Amino acid sequence: MMTARRGFLKRSLMGTGAMALMGAPRLLASPEKPPMRFIFMHRGNGLWPKVMVPPGIDAKTREKEDRKDPYELDLDSYDLPDWMAPLSAHKENLTILQGLSGMMCTTGHHSWCSSLGAFKANERLGSIRWATVDFELAKLFPSPVNHVELACFPEGGGNAKGTLDGIATGFSASGPQKPNYAFGSPRVAMEELFKSVSQDASAQTKYQIDRQVLEFVARNEGAAAAPLGGVEKAKVRNYADSVEVIRERNRKIDEMAEVIRRHVPTLDPKYLNPGITTIDRQIGHTEVLLGALISGLTNVAAFTVDELGHRYTGFPGLEGMKLNMHDVGHNKVIGGLSAEVIRQRCRTHHMSLIDRMVTRLKSVPEAGGTMFDNTMIFYFPDGGETHHSRGTEYPFVVMAGDNTRVDLRRRYVRLPNYGQAGHRTLGNWYTTLLNAYGNPIQHFGALDNGLLKFGHDQTGAISDFLG
Repeated sequence: MMTARRGFLKRSLMGTGAMALMGAPRLLASPEKPPMRFIFMHRGNGLWPKVMVPPGIDAKTREKEDRKDPYELDLDSYDLPDWMAPLSAHKENLTILQGLSGMMCTTGHHSWCSSLGAFKANERLGSIRWATVDFELAKLFPSPVNHVELACFPEGGGNAKGTLDGIATGFSASGPQKPNYAFGSPRVAMEELFKSVSQDASAQTKYQIDRQVLEFVARNEGAAAAPLGGVEKAKVRNYADSVEVIRERNRKIDEMAEVIRRHVPTLDPKYLNPGITTIDRQIGHTEVLLGALISGLTNVAAFTVDELGHRYTGFPGLEGMKLNMHDVGHNKVIGGLSAEVIRQRCRTHHMSLIDRMVTRLKSVPEAGGTMFDNTMIFYFPDGGETHHSRGTEYPFVVMAGDNTRVDLRRRYVRLPNYGQAGHRTLGNWYTTLLNAYGNPIQHFGALDNGLLKFGHDQTGAISDFLG
Protein backbone atom coordinates (compact mmCIF):
# COMPACT_ATOMS: atom_id res chain seq x y z
CA MET A 1 0.00 0.00 0.00
CA MET A 2 2.81 2.39 0.87
CA THR A 3 4.41 1.75 -2.54
CA ALA A 4 1.13 2.61 -4.24
CA ARG A 5 0.86 5.83 -2.25
CA ARG A 6 4.37 6.80 -3.19
CA GLY A 7 3.71 6.07 -6.85
CA PHE A 8 0.61 8.25 -6.74
CA LEU A 9 2.46 11.03 -4.98
CA LYS A 10 5.30 10.96 -7.51
CA ARG A 11 2.83 11.23 -10.39
CA SER A 12 1.06 14.09 -8.63
CA LEU A 13 4.30 15.96 -8.03
CA MET A 14 5.38 15.56 -11.63
CA GLY A 15 2.00 16.34 -13.08
CA THR A 16 1.34 19.52 -11.18
CA GLY A 17 4.71 21.06 -10.50
CA ALA A 18 4.06 20.77 -6.77
CA MET A 19 7.75 20.37 -6.08
CA ALA A 20 7.89 24.11 -6.62
CA LEU A 21 5.98 24.60 -3.37
CA MET A 22 8.48 22.87 -1.10
CA GLY A 23 10.31 26.02 -0.02
CA ALA A 24 8.61 28.43 2.35
CA PRO A 25 8.29 31.98 0.97
CA ARG A 26 10.53 34.65 2.44
CA LEU A 27 8.38 37.60 1.45
CA LEU A 28 4.73 37.85 0.54
CA ALA A 29 3.64 40.33 -2.09
CA SER A 30 1.76 43.26 -0.61
CA PRO A 31 -2.03 42.79 -0.84
CA GLU A 32 -2.29 46.40 -2.08
CA LYS A 33 0.04 45.76 -5.00
CA PRO A 34 0.01 43.18 -7.77
CA PRO A 35 2.79 40.60 -7.62
CA MET A 36 5.79 40.82 -9.88
CA ARG A 37 6.01 38.21 -12.59
CA PHE A 38 9.04 36.68 -14.25
CA ILE A 39 9.49 34.67 -17.44
CA PHE A 40 12.86 33.01 -18.05
CA MET A 41 13.06 32.01 -21.70
CA HIS A 42 16.29 30.26 -22.57
CA ARG A 43 17.56 28.62 -25.71
CA GLY A 44 20.32 26.21 -26.75
CA ASN A 45 23.14 26.46 -29.29
CA GLY A 46 24.55 29.76 -28.05
CA LEU A 47 23.66 33.39 -28.64
CA TRP A 48 26.41 35.23 -30.49
CA PRO A 49 27.29 38.62 -28.88
CA LYS A 50 27.91 40.14 -32.32
CA VAL A 51 24.26 39.77 -33.33
CA MET A 52 23.10 41.79 -30.31
CA VAL A 53 24.75 45.08 -31.37
CA PRO A 54 22.45 47.80 -32.76
CA PRO A 55 23.31 48.67 -36.37
CA GLY A 56 24.63 52.12 -37.21
CA ILE A 57 27.05 52.62 -34.33
CA ASP A 58 29.92 54.97 -35.16
CA ALA A 59 33.55 53.95 -35.62
CA LYS A 60 34.61 54.91 -32.09
CA THR A 61 31.80 52.89 -30.56
CA ARG A 62 32.58 50.00 -32.89
CA GLU A 63 36.15 49.98 -31.58
CA LYS A 64 34.82 49.75 -28.01
CA GLU A 65 32.53 46.92 -29.02
CA ASP A 66 35.34 45.02 -30.73
CA ARG A 67 37.53 45.39 -27.62
CA LYS A 68 34.53 44.61 -25.43
CA ASP A 69 35.13 47.76 -23.43
CA PRO A 70 32.18 48.97 -21.31
CA TYR A 71 29.75 51.48 -22.79
CA GLU A 72 26.03 52.23 -23.08
CA LEU A 73 23.70 53.37 -25.81
CA ASP A 74 20.25 54.94 -25.67
CA LEU A 75 18.16 52.64 -27.85
CA ASP A 76 15.90 55.55 -28.78
CA SER A 77 18.70 56.70 -31.08
CA TYR A 78 19.30 53.38 -32.80
CA ASP A 79 17.47 50.76 -34.80
CA LEU A 80 17.29 47.27 -33.38
CA PRO A 81 19.15 44.37 -34.97
CA ASP A 82 17.01 42.96 -37.79
CA TRP A 83 16.13 39.78 -35.93
CA MET A 84 14.65 41.80 -33.06
CA ALA A 85 12.12 43.46 -35.39
CA PRO A 86 9.11 41.80 -33.64
CA LEU A 87 10.02 43.81 -30.52
CA SER A 88 10.01 47.20 -32.28
CA ALA A 89 6.62 48.14 -30.83
CA HIS A 90 7.98 47.52 -27.32
CA LYS A 91 11.31 49.30 -27.63
CA GLU A 92 10.60 51.42 -24.57
CA ASN A 93 10.63 48.23 -22.50
CA LEU A 94 13.73 46.66 -24.04
CA THR A 95 17.29 46.34 -22.79
CA ILE A 96 20.12 44.50 -24.53
CA LEU A 97 22.57 43.38 -21.85
CA GLN A 98 26.06 42.22 -22.82
CA GLY A 99 29.20 41.22 -20.96
CA LEU A 100 27.97 38.93 -18.18
CA SER A 101 30.12 35.83 -17.81
CA GLY A 102 29.16 32.41 -16.51
CA MET A 103 32.32 30.34 -16.39
CA MET A 104 31.19 28.87 -13.08
CA CYS A 105 28.51 27.09 -15.12
CA THR A 106 28.57 24.00 -17.29
CA THR A 107 28.93 25.18 -20.88
CA GLY A 108 29.09 23.56 -24.29
CA HIS A 109 26.38 21.36 -25.73
CA HIS A 110 24.25 20.82 -22.63
CA SER A 111 24.14 22.97 -19.51
CA TRP A 112 21.30 21.34 -17.54
CA CYS A 113 20.24 23.87 -14.87
CA SER A 114 23.60 25.68 -14.82
CA SER A 115 22.60 28.95 -16.44
CA LEU A 116 19.70 29.46 -14.00
CA GLY A 117 21.62 28.27 -10.94
CA ALA A 118 25.10 29.70 -11.64
CA PHE A 119 26.87 26.45 -10.76
CA LYS A 120 28.26 23.48 -12.65
CA ALA A 121 25.67 20.75 -13.20
CA ASN A 122 25.18 17.51 -15.04
CA GLU A 123 22.56 14.78 -15.15
CA ARG A 124 23.31 13.61 -11.60
CA LEU A 125 21.03 14.82 -8.82
CA GLY A 126 24.03 15.44 -6.61
CA SER A 127 25.25 18.17 -8.95
CA ILE A 128 22.24 20.39 -8.14
CA ARG A 129 23.62 22.59 -5.37
CA TRP A 130 20.69 24.94 -4.67
CA ALA A 131 17.46 26.28 -6.10
CA THR A 132 17.72 28.08 -9.43
CA VAL A 133 17.03 31.82 -9.54
CA ASP A 134 13.52 31.41 -10.96
CA PHE A 135 12.52 29.33 -7.94
CA GLU A 136 14.06 31.86 -5.58
CA LEU A 137 11.96 34.60 -7.17
CA ALA A 138 8.88 32.38 -6.94
CA LYS A 139 9.39 32.25 -3.16
CA LEU A 140 9.19 36.04 -3.05
CA PHE A 141 5.87 36.12 -4.94
CA PRO A 142 4.01 32.93 -3.99
CA SER A 143 1.11 31.58 -6.01
CA PRO A 144 -0.95 28.36 -5.99
CA VAL A 145 1.25 26.53 -8.48
CA ASN A 146 4.27 28.72 -7.62
CA HIS A 147 6.30 27.86 -10.74
CA VAL A 148 5.47 26.55 -14.20
CA GLU A 149 8.09 25.07 -16.50
CA LEU A 150 7.58 24.33 -20.19
CA ALA A 151 10.14 22.83 -22.55
CA CYS A 152 10.93 21.66 -26.05
CA PHE A 153 12.87 18.63 -24.87
CA PRO A 154 15.88 17.15 -26.64
CA GLU A 155 15.24 13.83 -28.33
CA GLY A 156 18.51 12.30 -27.19
CA GLY A 157 21.10 13.50 -24.69
CA GLY A 158 20.97 16.71 -22.78
CA ASN A 159 18.72 17.48 -19.88
CA ALA A 160 15.92 15.00 -20.40
CA LYS A 161 15.44 11.87 -22.44
CA GLY A 162 12.59 9.73 -23.60
CA THR A 163 9.75 12.11 -24.31
CA LEU A 164 8.82 15.15 -26.30
CA ASP A 165 5.20 15.28 -25.23
CA GLY A 166 5.05 14.17 -21.62
CA ILE A 167 6.37 15.38 -18.30
CA ALA A 168 10.09 14.95 -17.65
CA THR A 169 13.01 16.37 -15.71
CA GLY A 170 13.28 20.03 -16.53
CA PHE A 171 15.95 22.71 -16.55
CA SER A 172 15.19 24.42 -13.23
CA ALA A 173 15.58 23.20 -9.66
CA SER A 174 13.53 23.82 -6.52
CA GLY A 175 16.41 23.10 -4.15
CA PRO A 176 19.53 21.00 -3.62
CA GLN A 177 19.19 17.70 -5.49
CA LYS A 178 15.62 18.64 -6.45
CA PRO A 179 15.21 18.96 -10.21
CA ASN A 180 11.99 20.47 -11.42
CA TYR A 181 9.63 18.76 -13.86
CA ALA A 182 8.59 20.40 -17.11
CA PHE A 183 5.68 19.97 -19.49
CA GLY A 184 6.83 18.86 -22.93
CA SER A 185 3.63 19.61 -24.81
CA PRO A 186 0.90 22.27 -24.63
CA ARG A 187 -1.69 19.49 -24.46
CA VAL A 188 -0.26 17.92 -21.30
CA ALA A 189 0.33 21.33 -19.74
CA MET A 190 -3.30 22.29 -20.40
CA GLU A 191 -4.60 19.03 -18.96
CA GLU A 192 -2.59 19.32 -15.77
CA LEU A 193 -2.64 23.05 -15.05
CA PHE A 194 -6.29 23.67 -15.82
CA LYS A 195 -7.90 20.34 -14.98
CA SER A 196 -9.64 21.79 -11.91
CA VAL A 197 -11.84 23.92 -14.18
CA SER A 198 -11.97 21.59 -17.18
CA GLN A 199 -15.27 21.26 -19.01
CA ASP A 200 -14.33 17.70 -19.90
CA ALA A 201 -16.28 15.26 -17.71
CA SER A 202 -13.52 12.63 -17.59
CA ALA A 203 -10.92 15.23 -16.59
CA GLN A 204 -13.18 16.49 -13.80
CA THR A 205 -13.76 12.93 -12.59
CA LYS A 206 -10.02 12.27 -12.51
CA TYR A 207 -9.44 15.52 -10.61
CA GLN A 208 -12.02 14.59 -7.98
CA ILE A 209 -10.59 11.06 -7.63
CA ASP A 210 -7.11 12.49 -7.17
CA ARG A 211 -8.44 14.73 -4.40
CA GLN A 212 -10.09 11.82 -2.63
CA VAL A 213 -6.88 9.78 -2.80
CA LEU A 214 -4.93 12.71 -1.39
CA GLU A 215 -7.36 12.99 1.50
CA PHE A 216 -7.04 9.25 2.16
CA VAL A 217 -3.24 9.45 2.13
CA ALA A 218 -3.26 12.49 4.41
CA ARG A 219 -5.43 10.64 6.97
CA ASN A 220 -3.41 7.43 6.90
CA GLU A 221 0.23 8.35 6.24
CA GLY A 222 0.84 9.57 9.78
CA ALA A 223 -0.50 6.33 11.23
CA ALA A 224 1.69 4.33 8.84
CA ALA A 225 4.75 6.20 10.12
CA ALA A 226 4.05 5.50 13.80
CA PRO A 227 5.71 2.04 14.04
CA LEU A 228 8.70 3.12 11.93
CA GLY A 229 11.91 4.75 13.01
CA GLY A 230 14.91 6.62 11.68
CA VAL A 231 15.23 7.18 7.95
CA GLU A 232 12.07 5.30 7.00
CA LYS A 233 9.96 7.37 9.36
CA ALA A 234 11.47 10.55 7.93
CA LYS A 235 10.68 9.39 4.39
CA VAL A 236 7.05 8.72 5.23
CA ARG A 237 6.79 12.05 7.02
CA ASN A 238 8.17 13.79 3.91
CA TYR A 239 5.52 12.10 1.77
CA ALA A 240 2.81 13.19 4.21
CA ASP A 241 4.11 16.76 4.14
CA SER A 242 4.18 16.71 0.34
CA VAL A 243 0.59 15.50 0.23
CA GLU A 244 -0.45 18.38 2.48
CA VAL A 245 1.34 20.84 0.19
CA ILE A 246 -0.59 19.51 -2.80
CA ARG A 247 -3.88 19.67 -0.89
CA GLU A 248 -3.21 23.27 0.12
CA ARG A 249 -2.42 24.14 -3.48
CA ASN A 250 -5.67 22.54 -4.61
CA ARG A 251 -7.62 24.54 -2.00
CA LYS A 252 -6.14 27.77 -3.32
CA ILE A 253 -6.91 26.81 -6.91
CA ASP A 254 -10.50 25.95 -6.02
CA GLU A 255 -10.94 29.35 -4.37
CA MET A 256 -9.94 31.12 -7.59
CA ALA A 257 -11.73 28.74 -9.97
CA GLU A 258 -13.83 31.46 -11.60
CA VAL A 259 -10.80 33.60 -12.41
CA ILE A 260 -8.92 30.59 -13.74
CA ARG A 261 -11.88 29.53 -15.86
CA ARG A 262 -11.97 32.95 -17.56
CA HIS A 263 -8.34 32.63 -18.62
CA VAL A 264 -8.07 29.02 -19.73
CA PRO A 265 -6.27 29.21 -23.09
CA THR A 266 -8.38 28.42 -26.13
CA LEU A 267 -5.97 26.53 -28.34
CA ASP A 268 -6.43 25.56 -31.96
CA PRO A 269 -6.59 21.74 -32.18
CA LYS A 270 -3.22 21.67 -33.96
CA TYR A 271 -1.53 22.78 -30.72
CA LEU A 272 -2.97 19.72 -28.96
CA ASN A 273 -1.83 17.23 -31.59
CA PRO A 274 0.89 14.77 -30.43
CA GLY A 275 2.55 15.27 -33.83
CA ILE A 276 2.83 19.02 -33.32
CA THR A 277 5.72 20.81 -35.04
CA THR A 278 8.36 22.61 -33.00
CA ILE A 279 7.14 26.02 -34.16
CA ASP A 280 3.56 25.24 -33.13
CA ARG A 281 4.77 23.62 -29.90
CA GLN A 282 6.52 26.87 -28.97
CA ILE A 283 3.43 28.95 -29.78
CA GLY A 284 1.23 26.57 -27.80
CA HIS A 285 3.58 26.69 -24.82
CA THR A 286 3.48 30.49 -24.98
CA GLU A 287 -0.32 30.48 -24.83
CA VAL A 288 -0.36 28.08 -21.87
CA LEU A 289 2.27 30.21 -20.10
CA LEU A 290 0.17 33.34 -20.60
CA GLY A 291 -2.96 31.59 -19.33
CA ALA A 292 -1.14 30.46 -16.18
CA LEU A 293 0.18 33.97 -15.50
CA ILE A 294 -2.99 35.90 -16.29
CA SER A 295 -5.20 33.55 -14.27
CA GLY A 296 -2.92 33.87 -11.25
CA LEU A 297 -1.94 30.20 -11.15
CA THR A 298 1.71 31.25 -11.13
CA ASN A 299 3.91 34.34 -11.10
CA VAL A 300 7.06 32.67 -12.43
CA ALA A 301 7.60 30.59 -15.55
CA ALA A 302 10.63 28.97 -17.14
CA PHE A 303 10.45 28.23 -20.85
CA THR A 304 13.13 26.17 -22.58
CA VAL A 305 12.23 27.39 -26.03
CA ASP A 306 14.69 24.95 -27.53
CA GLU A 307 17.68 22.81 -26.57
CA LEU A 308 20.57 21.66 -28.71
CA GLY A 309 19.26 18.08 -28.77
CA HIS A 310 15.82 19.14 -30.00
CA ARG A 311 15.23 18.59 -33.73
CA TYR A 312 13.21 21.47 -35.18
CA THR A 313 10.18 20.69 -37.33
CA GLY A 314 8.03 23.21 -39.17
CA PHE A 315 11.01 25.58 -39.42
CA PRO A 316 10.41 28.51 -41.83
CA GLY A 317 11.81 27.57 -45.24
CA LEU A 318 12.62 24.02 -44.12
CA GLU A 319 9.13 22.86 -43.18
CA GLY A 320 9.57 19.36 -44.58
CA MET A 321 12.77 18.64 -42.68
CA LYS A 322 13.81 17.62 -39.20
CA LEU A 323 16.42 20.28 -38.51
CA ASN A 324 19.50 19.26 -36.55
CA MET A 325 20.61 22.35 -34.61
CA HIS A 326 23.96 20.70 -33.86
CA ASP A 327 24.69 20.83 -37.60
CA VAL A 328 23.66 24.48 -37.56
CA GLY A 329 26.10 25.07 -34.72
CA HIS A 330 28.84 23.69 -36.95
CA ASN A 331 27.88 26.10 -39.76
CA LYS A 332 26.52 23.50 -42.17
CA VAL A 333 24.33 24.53 -45.08
CA ILE A 334 20.96 22.82 -44.73
CA GLY A 335 18.28 22.78 -47.41
CA GLY A 336 20.09 25.56 -49.23
CA LEU A 337 20.07 27.84 -46.17
CA SER A 338 23.27 28.92 -44.48
CA ALA A 339 23.67 28.35 -40.76
CA GLU A 340 23.59 32.11 -40.13
CA VAL A 341 20.26 32.47 -41.96
CA ILE A 342 18.83 29.57 -39.94
CA ARG A 343 20.05 31.06 -36.68
CA GLN A 344 18.58 34.44 -37.57
CA ARG A 345 15.18 33.00 -38.51
CA CYS A 346 15.21 31.00 -35.27
CA ARG A 347 15.95 34.09 -33.17
CA THR A 348 13.31 36.13 -35.01
CA HIS A 349 10.72 33.46 -34.29
CA HIS A 350 11.69 33.54 -30.61
CA MET A 351 11.25 37.32 -30.60
CA SER A 352 7.77 36.87 -32.10
CA LEU A 353 6.93 34.69 -29.07
CA ILE A 354 8.11 37.44 -26.72
CA ASP A 355 6.07 39.99 -28.70
CA ARG A 356 3.04 37.73 -28.20
CA MET A 357 3.69 37.67 -24.43
CA VAL A 358 4.23 41.42 -24.07
CA THR A 359 1.30 42.37 -26.29
CA ARG A 360 -1.07 40.09 -24.40
CA LEU A 361 0.09 41.21 -20.95
CA LYS A 362 -0.22 44.87 -22.01
CA SER A 363 -3.87 44.17 -22.89
CA VAL A 364 -4.75 42.97 -19.37
CA PRO A 365 -5.73 45.83 -17.01
CA GLU A 366 -4.18 45.76 -13.55
CA ALA A 367 -4.00 48.30 -10.71
CA GLY A 368 -4.44 51.36 -12.90
CA GLY A 369 -2.04 50.05 -15.54
CA THR A 370 -1.50 46.73 -17.23
CA MET A 371 -0.20 43.36 -16.20
CA PHE A 372 2.98 43.92 -18.15
CA ASP A 373 3.84 46.85 -15.86
CA ASN A 374 4.64 44.20 -13.25
CA THR A 375 6.53 41.77 -15.48
CA MET A 376 10.11 40.99 -16.52
CA ILE A 377 11.02 38.66 -19.39
CA PHE A 378 14.53 37.33 -19.95
CA TYR A 379 15.81 35.71 -23.16
CA PHE A 380 19.30 34.21 -22.99
CA PRO A 381 21.43 31.20 -24.00
CA ASP A 382 21.65 28.24 -21.65
CA GLY A 383 25.31 27.60 -22.48
CA GLY A 384 26.88 30.92 -23.35
CA GLU A 385 28.08 32.86 -26.31
CA THR A 386 28.57 30.28 -29.09
CA HIS A 387 27.87 26.69 -30.06
CA HIS A 388 31.05 25.49 -28.35
CA SER A 389 30.94 28.13 -25.66
CA ARG A 390 33.33 28.83 -22.80
CA GLY A 391 30.93 30.97 -20.81
CA THR A 392 32.82 34.26 -21.11
CA GLU A 393 29.59 35.94 -22.24
CA TYR A 394 25.89 35.34 -21.69
CA PRO A 395 23.95 37.92 -23.74
CA PHE A 396 20.47 38.83 -22.47
CA VAL A 397 17.40 40.41 -24.03
CA VAL A 398 15.39 41.89 -21.17
CA MET A 399 11.81 43.18 -21.37
CA ALA A 400 10.67 45.15 -18.32
CA GLY A 401 7.42 46.87 -17.36
CA ASP A 402 7.02 50.27 -15.70
CA ASN A 403 6.91 48.97 -12.12
CA THR A 404 9.98 46.77 -12.28
CA ARG A 405 12.68 47.56 -9.75
CA VAL A 406 15.72 47.06 -11.95
CA ASP A 407 16.66 50.21 -13.89
CA LEU A 408 17.48 48.99 -17.37
CA ARG A 409 14.96 50.03 -19.99
CA ARG A 410 15.74 51.43 -23.44
CA ARG A 411 19.45 50.74 -23.21
CA TYR A 412 22.17 48.74 -24.84
CA VAL A 413 24.56 47.96 -21.99
CA ARG A 414 28.00 46.41 -22.43
CA LEU A 415 29.55 45.65 -19.07
CA PRO A 416 33.36 45.42 -18.55
CA ASN A 417 34.94 42.47 -20.30
CA TYR A 418 36.09 39.32 -18.53
CA GLY A 419 39.01 40.22 -16.27
CA GLN A 420 38.49 43.98 -16.50
CA ALA A 421 37.79 45.93 -13.34
CA GLY A 422 34.05 45.95 -12.71
CA HIS A 423 33.36 42.78 -14.66
CA ARG A 424 30.12 41.07 -13.58
CA THR A 425 28.86 37.51 -13.73
CA LEU A 426 25.54 35.71 -13.92
CA GLY A 427 25.77 35.45 -10.15
CA ASN A 428 25.92 39.25 -9.84
CA TRP A 429 22.99 39.61 -12.24
CA TYR A 430 20.81 37.17 -10.32
CA THR A 431 21.86 38.72 -7.01
CA THR A 432 20.66 42.06 -8.42
CA LEU A 433 17.24 40.62 -9.26
CA LEU A 434 16.85 38.94 -5.88
CA ASN A 435 18.00 42.02 -3.94
CA ALA A 436 15.66 44.25 -5.95
CA TYR A 437 12.64 42.12 -5.12
CA GLY A 438 13.18 41.45 -1.44
CA ASN A 439 15.86 38.81 -0.90
CA PRO A 440 18.92 40.51 0.66
CA ILE A 441 21.24 37.63 -0.23
CA GLN A 442 24.89 38.70 -0.35
CA HIS A 443 25.56 36.65 -3.46
CA PHE A 444 23.68 34.08 -5.53
CA GLY A 445 25.62 31.37 -7.30
CA ALA A 446 29.12 29.97 -7.31
CA LEU A 447 32.21 32.10 -7.75
CA ASP A 448 34.43 31.85 -10.81
CA ASN A 449 37.86 30.62 -9.77
CA GLY A 450 39.30 31.97 -13.02
CA LEU A 451 38.50 35.51 -11.93
CA LEU A 452 40.35 35.22 -8.65
CA LYS A 453 43.70 36.08 -10.25
CA PHE A 454 42.37 39.51 -11.22
CA GLY A 455 41.69 40.37 -7.59
CA HIS A 456 38.23 41.82 -8.17
CA ASP A 457 35.34 41.31 -5.77
CA GLN A 458 32.94 38.93 -7.48
CA THR A 459 30.11 39.16 -4.96
CA GLY A 460 27.10 41.39 -4.66
CA ALA A 461 24.53 43.07 -6.87
CA ILE A 462 25.19 45.33 -9.87
CA SER A 463 24.56 48.58 -8.01
CA ASP A 464 24.05 50.66 -11.18
CA PHE A 465 20.96 48.60 -11.98
CA LEU A 466 19.25 49.19 -8.65
CA GLY A 467 17.15 52.34 -8.41
